[in-house]
Amino acid sequence: MSRHNQMELVFSLPAPQKGPVDVLIIAGEHSGDEQAARMLRSFLDTNVGTNVAALGGPELKKAGADMIFDMMPYAVIGFAEALKRYSEFKALRDAIVKWIIEYKPKVVCFVDYPGLNLRIAEVLHAKKVTSKSGGAIRLVYYISPQVWVWKAGRRFKMARFLDGLGVIFPFEVDSFSDTDLDTKFVGHPFLGKDYELPIIYDPEGEVLLLPGSREGPISRIAPVMFSALELLLERKAELKVKCIYSSDTNRELLSELLEERPALASRVELVSNSERTRARCVLTSSGTMSLNCALAGVPGAIVYRVHPLTFLLGKILVRVPYIGMANILLDRSLYPEYVQGAAHPNALQEELLNCLENPERLSKAQEGSQTLRKILDQPGGGAGNWLQSFVEDA
Repeated sequence: MSRHNQMELVFSLPAPQKGPVDVLIIAGEHSGDEQAARMLRSFLDTNVGTNVAALGGPELKKAGADMIFDMMPYAVIGFAEALKRYSEFKALRDAIVKWIIEYKPKVVCFVDYPGLNLRIAEVLHAKKVTSKSGGAIRLVYYISPQVWVWKAGRRFKMARFLDGLGVIFPFEVDSFSDTDLDTKFVGHPFLGKDYELPIIYDPEGEVLLLPGSREGPISRIAPVMFSALELLLERKAELKVKCIYSSDTNRELLSELLEERPALASRVELVSNSERTRARCVLTSSGTMSLNCALAGVPGAIVYRVHPLTFLLGKILVRVPYIGMANILLDRSLYPEYVQGAAHPNALQEELLNCLENPERLSKAQEGSQTLRKILDQPGGGAGNWLQSFVEDA
């Protein structure tokens, strides 16, 4: 569907197809769509017949949601990128608020994507249709905004608007300890019983490139990864390489970038993130796939480039020593991080060589994987049960 048609839908979202809505899920990016779909499958296992609608992507639709609107074209990152599309996001927000007020789902479950989701919650609260403002609609949030990274004051706003928060990292519970928001660690979805890591460590596997799921970062990260790869293949011509994409749009973008490097294009296989991939080492963006790789015990490094204005604001506002979640959880550099200008092809080539030739890199990656699993596991709970508790109380 074209962006023009998407904009027409923004102003007139369709009615739910299955009658009154019990739960509306709003997930505004690829990773949120995937995590929300896992939560939904778990929820529907014990809530057969519950009517769940979604503003999300293909994974939520496959999991059983009545898809109201495709949010994936609106997956952007950073202040500068969002500012350029402000009018689109405002129109989308207004249409979503209007839909919720008209069709009155019992529970609205926001998933990540705080720039849009928290604003929707605020507007709904102001219109007094939510539980905490005297109305009937309960607002819950799955996968918290990273208040421990920046904009810490958001936690008080969230406590005013939301009825519950399900977090996927145990330390996040403490981040809300000075509020009255009902906050629970529900376990990380990557350790769920229905989840298979898409990345598997294999000493005979491919060199893996994971430039991200959003067009802006891909356009900045993939070229430097490809340049590093060209240097590596000059020294190790026998290596096989795979590059992962998360959507047809991303595949087209990566294909265009490879066409600018004809000698490399024939050496890099583009593979959907729906396929399991065997990897011996990885260069990855800092998103959710980097945690997948760490849990799989694949040695590698993080590459991250954003719009210069976004980076400048981040330097001023962000107060964490790492950007990769595995590094944050372990409080050490399991994956060395190459950010902005430091992400130079020569440095990245040396990282890949070290991962390929240094046995210590593999042993550290495997040990890190086991530690991460202990940190993120939550036996007997899960996001589906957490969501069910709010639907039952609605």
